[in-house]
Amino acid sequence: MALKIGRMAYLLYGMIRNERKQIMVLYHGSNVEVKEPRLLKVQRELDFGKGFYTTTDLEQAIKWAKRTSRRLRCEKGYVSAYEIEDTMLNTLRILRFDAPNIEWLRFVVKNRTGNREPLDWDIISGPVADDQTASVIDLFLDGKYDEEEAIKRLLPQKLKDQYTLKTDTAIRLLQFKEGIEV
Repeated sequence: MALKIGRMAYLLYGMIRNERKQIMVLYHGSNVEVKEPRLLKVQRELDFGKGFYTTTDLEQAIKWAKRTSRRLRCEKGYVSAYEIEDTMLNTLRILRFDAPNIEWLRFVVKNRTGNREPLDWDIISGPVADDQTASVIDLFLDGKYDEEEAIKRLLPQKLKDQYTLKTDTAIRLLQFKEGIEV
């Protein structure tokens, strides 16, 4: 399914195919249009640590843009759309979490509590621990749920994806296509 926004048509879920190459579409939601992404020196404790957060899901990026705009008391939010050639991803070191499992839960909790270990990845991808999952993760942190119970409660949720670009090498592969006011 495609969604027409501005000058471009985007797939709601991330991949454009043609005869010669596959192009992944990534979205970033913010209070500003981001034509030239960069890594910030100071960031909040998020799922995958410091990095430039994107998703293949346009609806998720719109939620991020609106949330960031509200938090920073801005009138408008923006989704910045990027393309990256699928073959270029093969040149990067990527850590993938395919589902909310125990390894993913441990990794997210370490990052959110500031106990992250230095890692050597260009991109980390996996499910978003969003508003739906916050209560489960909080109950896990409070010791009310063990790992198995937390995962059992997370699995039925339809978690969106996120791609966190951790290095300048990964960010340079993004090709800005359009800023979308939301």
